[in-house]
Amino acid sequence: MAELAVQMGKGPEAEQFDLSRLENFPYGTPKSPTMSYLSPLIGKNSLVSINGEMWKTLRKRFNSGFAPQHLLKLLPNIIEKVPPFLDHLDRFAETGETALLSDYTTNLTFDIIGMATMDMDFAAQKPPAERGELVTLYIELVDSFKALEDTPVSPWLLHPMVAMRQVQIARRIDPMIKTRSVLSLALEGVDNLTDDILQQTCDNLKTFLFAGHDTTSILLQWSFYELERSPKVAEALCAELDELFGPDTDPEVVMKALAERGDEIMNKMTYTSAFIKEILRLYPPGGSARLVPPGTGLFVTAPGGKSYCLDGMLIYLCPTVIQRDPEVFGPTCNDFLPERWIGDSDTSMRTNSGLVVGDGDKASAGGSTAGAGKKTPPSAWRPFERGPRNCIGQELANIESKIILACVARRYEFVKVGVGAIKRDEAGEKVMGDNGKYVAETELYSSRQITAKPVDGLVAKVRLKPGAKSRTS
Repeated sequence: MAELAVQMGKGPEAEQFDLSRLENFPYGTPKSPTMSYLSPLIGKNSLVSINGEMWKTLRKRFNSGFAPQHLLKLLPNIIEKVPPFLDHLDRFAETGETALLSDYTTNLTFDIIGMATMDMDFAAQKPPAERGELVTLYIELVDSFKALEDTPVSPWLLHPMVAMRQVQIARRIDPMIKTRSVLSLALEGVDNLTDDILQQTCDNLKTFLFAGHDTTSILLQWSFYELERSPKVAEALCAELDELFGPDTDPEVVMKALAERGDEIMNKMTYTSAFIKEILRLYPPGGSARLVPPGTGLFVTAPGGKSYCLDGMLIYLCPTVIQRDPEVFGPTCNDFLPERWIGDSDTSMRTNSGLVVGDGDKASAGGSTAGAGKKTPPSAWRPFERGPRNCIGQELANIESKIILACVARRYEFVKVGVGAIKRDEAGEKVMGDNGKYVAETELYSSRQITAKPVDGLVAKVRLKPGAKSRTS
């Protein structure tokens, strides 16, 4: 990334093009095949795929609902969704059963985003028979995309029955969401409620439901894995939580403190923020693209000196590659080191200022000073993308992740089973690597499931830490 020269215009006199300017290029058009197959899930008027004045109007309409000051008012509502999740974890700790944690993180975050965007209790964490029809249909719709993971073209060609079922489900979901949209738009003062405005709102609420529950669910899954794999990191995280909440790890104590002083406490969760930021650096849920309009004159110069014109092309921005660039993050670019973000742990919409890296590298790489004193470019961390088309819900993801980690990190131990399980010696003890991390038997990796998720949904055992009392006993 550091050696890629991007130019506007032709020839050696072409204007040097700042990579950050790509942030202002639009995403693919609504007709793009890369986006159209998601239409049943996010609609045709989603902020993800539309451009121009329609995008500006809709983004402005929804911005206030995701503003930090508004989300802080929702803290009590977010907090009340956490206890059912903890009850599930306690049950697994008591029975010793193996848990597919993705099911439970997904239901938790789906409940939160439903409350935040539609002021609606989805009851997603309840048994399937007790859930509402909207949740049942939505889960079926999301699951249907698993059959399309390896489909490079329109699903109507290779999986027509799946595509037809998706359309049928979407037609049943839309009226339910439109009912809530009417109330929302009325409260916002929309005087002329046309069919187009209603459909636009419906499509974007579907987008928020998907993106809002999916990103945070993935973040939590990888967080639970790193809490087991990185004992020094877990110790540092728990130490910060002890300082902020006191020695009592009872979730009720934590939730009470957050309900009373949430803004104050979360502003002090600097290591927790760094932890979240590093999770998103190593395990970003997805990438994005920018369309270069024809005639723009955008050229890139590869390290070998050859130039390429990208006019009329979609540029795919892959955060998994960008955020592991060794020229930026040094020899520990593939290591989980939240310390690298101390001093710049902000994960909100505010622009990252850049930070000096090297201390984390030196502490964890056998004293090597490689990378010391180098500035991290603001555009080197982009799991939520950057610029005007950044993720509208990133602040909500930040807030709910802090709350859940505060309730979970000091109370539970997660023991990975299967892919990514920690290697043990003959005495049954975990094997420690040279970098202070436990050695895994096999690598836990992400696979494409619309977004990039842990390949097995994070299969693990759950244990209560010493001194923690079960909520279900």
